Amino acid sequence: MTAAALVAAPSPEPGRDCPLCPRLHDFIADWRRREPSWFNAPVPTFLPPEGEGAVRLLIVGLAPGLRGANRTGRPFTGDYAGDLLYGTLIAHGLARGEFKARPDDGLELVQTAITNAVRCVPPENKPVGGEIATCRSFLVPTIGRFPNLRAVLALGSIAHQSTVRALGERVAAHPFRHGGRHEAGGIALFSSYHCSRYNTNTGVLTEAMFVNVFKEIAAFLED
Repeated sequence: MTAAALVAAPSPEPGRDCPLCPRLHDFIADWRRREPSWFNAPVPTFLPPEGEGAVRLLIVGLAPGLRGANRTGRPFTGDYAGDLLYGTLIAHGLARGEFKARPDDGLELVQTAITNAVRCVPPENKPVGGEIATCRSFLVPTIGRFPNLRAVLALGSIAHQSTVRALGERVAAHPFRHGGRHEAGGIALFSSYHCSRYNTNTGVLTEAMFVNVFKEIAAFLED
């Protein structure tokens, strides 16, 4: 199965008031009342200015952070994970500009798009299995919207497993490991521990470990 063939939903982006996951819908509705100036909606995929045809790498995270992407409306923007991710992207030529942790900072992606396996912020940053499966109806056409996609980087085991399923493959045949690489659905699937503050503070993920994954991806894309 090729990436271009992966189209199973009418749109790769859920609507602002997507009702498919009632728990997440209600959680966002509560935060709209608390913080009306926040984005408080499913966070859309972050694209390079050249559009879908320029994308060769798709990065898949878990879900928006409450005070990060749920507040700002851009993936990995407003929390520590974005500092590490965008700094690493800039260092490897996959983004340009300066990351200032706000959506109007002028940062641009280069041949890269960023999305989440679950588009809505979950309580305690923990989506449940049904929500992950439901939101895969958007991940599948997100992968399929990029005609020149060569690689996907999944951040964390949940994003990895959902991406494997979105590519039409069996999770058992493509187990998660940091620094792993699989061929799945005609795409090179790379995996890393999530770049969360918890993982970096506890030493599960070091900056060097994260950078090494991107070195491998950059070398792959140059072939």
